[in-house]
Amino acid sequence: MKTDDAVLALGALAQPHRLAAFRLLVVAGPSGLTPGVLAERLAMPAPTLSFHLKELLNAGLVTQAREGRNLIYHARFEQMQSLMAFLTENCCCGQACAATTPSCETLTESS
Repeated sequence: MKTDDAVLALGALAQPHRLAAFRLLVVAGPSGLTPGVLAERLAMPAPTLSFHLKELLNAGLVTQAREGRNLIYHARFEQMQSLMAFLTENCCCGQACAATTPSCETLTESS
């Protein structure tokens, strides 16, 4: 992941409603959620949710797909994993990590 992409993704997630929507999509997994379900769970008006979903789409953190008459939003897990790998790329400057944090090997194995 490039620095500009990481900044865009982090900026999108640095807003409480977008972070909440993204986390719901992560929990939903591959099946995703419709905007109606997201709006209901977030207690958010549809136009407001639409604005936030557009920001997540622009940051590459979610995708949308049409299934019949519905739009379904999905978290882009590969993008989320790329962001986590970018953030932990130089974990502990190559030194052994403290016992209270996962090792660099553990972090890269899970991405």
